[in-house]
Amino acid sequence: MTFADWLRESKHKIDDYGLSGGVQSAALDLWGGFARRACHRLGLDQSGTGIYERDWDVLVVLDTCRTDVLAEVADEYDFLPERIPAFTSLGSTSWEWMADNFNETYREEIARTAYVTGNAHTRRLGDEFEADPEWFGLLDEVWEYAWDDEFDGIPPRPVTDRAIDAMRTRDPERLVVHYMQPHAPYRSLDMDWSVGDQQDADAGKVWDLLQIGELSHEEVWAAYRDNLRWVLDDVELLLENIDAETVVLTADHGEAFGEWGLYGHYRHVPISVLKEVPWVTTSATDSGTYEPETETADADLTGDDVQQRLQALGYR
Repeated sequence: MTFADWLRESKHKIDDYGLSGGVQSAALDLWGGFARRACHRLGLDQSGTGIYERDWDVLVVLDTCRTDVLAEVADEYDFLPERIPAFTSLGSTSWEWMADNFNETYREEIARTAYVTGNAHTRRLGDEFEADPEWFGLLDEVWEYAWDDEFDGIPPRPVTDRAIDAMRTRDPERLVVHYMQPHAPYRSLDMDWSVGDQQDADAGKVWDLLQIGELSHEEVWAAYRDNLRWVLDDVELLLENIDAETVVLTADHGEAFGEWGLYGHYRHVPISVLKEVPWVTTSATDSGTYEPETETADADLTGDDVQQRLQALGYR
């Protein structure tokens, strides 16, 4: 975000939240931008391990999943251990994670990887990133054709369906399944997600409302945890319908809930709640009990369409 963008967003926030709330939220945005630039210039964001440096056959990515929230629901799922192992991600945002994992260094591994994803940042592969979408053995951008306009996001089930189908029909050497949950928007929060004169939903609004006290930490955390349960129910279905000796549940990055005065996630910011993510190892056996739906609608998205979907997820 440029300074001009920040000024424009600040005006929207003052219009929406009043002078006190708008200034408070805008000031925290400014602090987040300063932290990002300072950490990057000082090289503090260089920690982490690439996903191809670790052993896995299937990598299940739960977008924004923190280790502590996963630990809170661990006793509800047989495939989760009581204590959640941690791993230091290369990124503190999705596009940073993609840029640092899917590049020339790992080109041979990428060619043997099927990537089934609900994250729209893949559209920027080959643009701002060093990688090329054609490097993948399969790149299935589920967010293009299975977007839920009512929810204004990509639910877990279409991603699960395409991942099961990819394993059964393509049998890739490696599979990455990138779910958008527990990332906002949160299904359990009944709220108007639009911001100012922006008519499209914007998941970033939840952080504004948390910052100014219109939503409590407990409310937002409960909604975040509910989104996690939503996706874990689908992970359970996935594990019962693919064959894989080593399945790892991880995240591209975490989420800040006020730590260091930060809310949401920022690229190049190496605080533990953004960089330390789960690394849970399990396995999967295909019971054949579920038949995925694989029919897709034609998707002919413009650059503006992609930007709107990224904005709906809080990326302005």
